[in-house]
Amino acid sequence: MPYEILPHTADVRIRVTASGLPSLFAEAARAMAAIMAPGCVPAPAVTREVTVEAEDLEGLLHDFLSELLYLFDAEGLLLCDCRVSLEGTRFLTATCRGEEFSREKHAGGAEIKGVSFSGLRIYKEGEDDVFEIIFDV
Repeated sequence: MPYEILPHTADVRIRVTASGLPSLFAEAARAMAAIMAPGCVPAPAVTREVTVEAEDLEGLLHDFLSELLYLFDAEGLLLCDCRVSLEGTRFLTATCRGEEFSREKHAGGAEIKGVSFSGLRIYKEGEDDVFEIIFDV
């Protein structure tokens, strides 16, 4: 399973597992979209290029997910399929596909207000890369 929801008292805490950091970032984006609006189907017509630069890997992942959340809030775009490229631990480019948000189609999700640095960590577990984060809801 690429992601699982972990217990948390007030917000949504998840753990994402993938083979390799680009896949980890892509699965984190997919998990966030699934929490916000279940049933996203990527459409070729809804594509955005995302570029992020940060001081470290954790900041890069935080800022990447925050940018996707911004595109959801500002443009109503639910981006659930991302092809991610990393240059070291400080620069990311991604081509993300998704669809326009529809209350009727995507009912049942949670409103994510922000991506938290609290509890954010990236680590290795055997051969896999693992990421844990809390979304403010």
